[in-house]
Parts: sequence; structure tokens; C-alpha cells
Amino acid sequence: MVKQLDPKKLEIVKATLPVVKEHGEAITKHFYKRMFANHPQLKNIFNMTHQITGHQPKALADAVYGAAANIEDMTQIMPVLERIGEKHRSLQIKPEHYPIVGENLLGAIKEVLGDAATDEIMDAWADAYEVISDVFIRMENELYKTTEAQPGGWAGFKDFVVDRKVPESDVITSFYLKPKDGAKLAVFTPGQYITVKMEIPDHEYTALRQYSLSDRPGLDYYRISVRREDPREEGLPPGVVSTYLHNHINEGDIIPVSAPAGDFYLDRKSKLPLVLISGGVGLTPLMSMLNTVSEEEPKKEIYWIHAAVNSKYHAFKKHVDDLAASHKNLKPYIIYEKPIEVDKESKLYDKEGYITLDFLKGILPSKDNDFYFCGPTPFMKAVNQALNQWEIPKERIHYEFFGSFGDLDE
Repeated sequence: MVKQLDPKKLEIVKATLPVVKEHGEAITKHFYKRMFANHPQLKNIFNMTHQITGHQPKALADAVYGAAANIEDMTQIMPVLERIGEKHRSLQIKPEHYPIVGENLLGAIKEVLGDAATDEIMDAWADAYEVISDVFIRMENELYKTTEAQPGGWAGFKDFVVDRKVPESDVITSFYLKPKDGAKLAVFTPGQYITVKMEIPDHEYTALRQYSLSDRPGLDYYRISVRREDPREEGLPPGVVSTYLHNHINEGDIIPVSAPAGDFYLDRKSKLPLVLISGGVGLTPLMSMLNTVSEEEPKKEIYWIHAAVNSKYHAFKKHVDDLAASHKNLKPYIIYEKPIEVDKESKLYDKEGYITLDFLKGILPSKDNDFYFCGPTPFMKAVNQALNQWEIPKERIHYEFFGSFGDLDE
């Protein structure tokens, strides 16, 4: 039976929501500091780079506020809940973690709001947290059961062998992973990801990272294509896991992996033309979609639009060109932000600069398509804005975004 919040406590939570929202990021930043001080073992689960960039506190603040605001009927935010639940399952978040999170989140609310957080208010928020955590625990328990029970499924992390390591560009490398035990692979839906677990020398804690599967399901391997994340802003460290994968993981090495997860995936039932729009390494989930549709529906109309800095950063170009040569309904288009001389001489791209609505209108004969896109945040915002200006129905717009929902509209 789903837990319900007492009506009086519900009134208190609703009345204090604006204050909690106003101080949301301050509360969650303090929460993480508090929780890691009290339970440092949880650094084995959380992405510590996101703590430095501020992505994690903002995402948690938005999630807490959204759940509390819809606590009477959380089906209203089911896409958000499912997205978080999938991520939790892939990271192996378990019911025993929720009391730890609750204790430190409530403590952070009290410490940030001070005397304004009365005992009555804190008691109401404690009960609200129980209701919210109960929803997640139930959802995630079902995900664990379903994942383990499926053919080829498994619980926790399973050892995979790096069968091949293939450079795709100056910054992106593919890793072909096969189960060490030789067992059948669990099927996934194009667009989903896996979580890899890395023990990195000189790093005290385990690092977990999620990478989209970049090839179609039904093969005897999983493929991830990883961008080496060099420091792009002063004060930010390089990608701990991505640089270790590029520099130290080789064919024959072992990588523990959790079963595929994620709520961004291809709708295989749709009969509409497919438009796949990617920026940089955001092409990885879309590559899985492209390979799947090319194999299963070779006559389907597909528009492949990829943006990269230039040819040095452009992964899978030959593969897409080869597919287009054998699939007349696949039409690839390339945008280079800063083309180099060889790009200009060989005419390796269709547009210089950035993606625009005029460009989309110029290459797409109709706006009646399914749109899928993924890439860096500024790129995602530009694509989302263009599709909204073109009045594409929301149900035809699909994206993978590792920020908080709503960020693309800011």
C-alpha cells in the first residue's frame, strides 16, 4: 500500500515549499557535504566531479522540490521519477541508502533554514520524505527484479572483458565489451546506457560512470564510445574515468558493468521519418538507434545530423557514409563549428558554425518527423528552441540530458 501524507502535514509542506525552493541549492550543497562527512563510503557511488561543477546539487534540489510539489499525485511527474529510478538501479542504490539520505537532507534543511525550520515543519518534511522515498524504493525494487529476471540479465556488477579498443576520433574511443563468463547478453533498447565501475590507482574511492551503448542490440558485445574529457574550465579536473579508460584500459582488461538502463530510447512502433541530431559525443545513443533502424527497417527515412568542432573530433563518419551508400533513405548532414583546411578543401561538411532552425527547414522536407537529440547543454538548448519555434509537438521531441528537467527551456 502506497504511503500517504497526513492532511495537516501536507498543508505544512505546501506552505513551506517556496522557502525550500528558494534555498534548494544551498540546502543540497550542504546536504552532500554533511552526508559525505558522516558516510564517506557513499563517495563510492556518487560522481564527485559533479559535486565540483554543481550539477549534482542542482539536480537533487530540482528532484526534491518536484516530488514534494506533486506529493499528492506523483504520477504527474512520472517521466522524472522513472528517469531517476533507472539511474538509481544502474548505480545500485538500495533501500538501505534512503534513511541515510533522509537523515542528512533533513539535517541540511534545518541547518540552512535555522530557526525558521520549526519542529512542526521538520516533522512534516520528515514524513514527506518517507512518502517520496517509499515511491522510489517500490519502483526500483521492480526494476531490480525485472532486470535480473530477463534473459541474460544479472544483479549488481558483472565482469566484462575489453575485446577491442578502437579510436574513433582524436578524443573518442570505442570499447567493445564481452561478458567474462561467456553468458548471453541482456537485450537493451537503443538509446540506453550501462554503468561501469572503475578502481583507479591513487584514488581512494570507486568511480561509477554511465556511458550510452553506441551499437545496436542483438550483437555479442556491448559497445561504449567514450570522449576523453580534458579540463575545459579553469579549476575543473579532467574526466577521471574517461582519461583512465583512454590511457590505461586496453584489450583484455576487465571492467565491471551493471545491466543496461535508461528511459531515453527509440520508439520502434512509430512510422514517421526519423531525425537524429547530435553534438559531439552525444552521437553515441543515436548511433545505437541509427544502426538498429538501418538493420531492422532499411527502407525507413532517416536524417542524420551531426555537429562537431571539425573532422578531428568527428567520430563514426566513415561508418555513417558507408551506411548511407547502402541505404538510399539515410541522409547524413554534417555541421563543423571550426572546420580545418582539409575539411574546407574536401568539402567534408554541409554547414559551418552552429545548428539553426533555418538549416533544419532547409534539409527536412516536412516537420512531421520524430526528433531525437543529444549533445552538450548549449547545443541541446539550441535544438530544443528551434524545434519549439517550429511548433513540433512535444510527443515527437525526445532527448537525453544529464541535467535537470526544464533546464533546456531556461
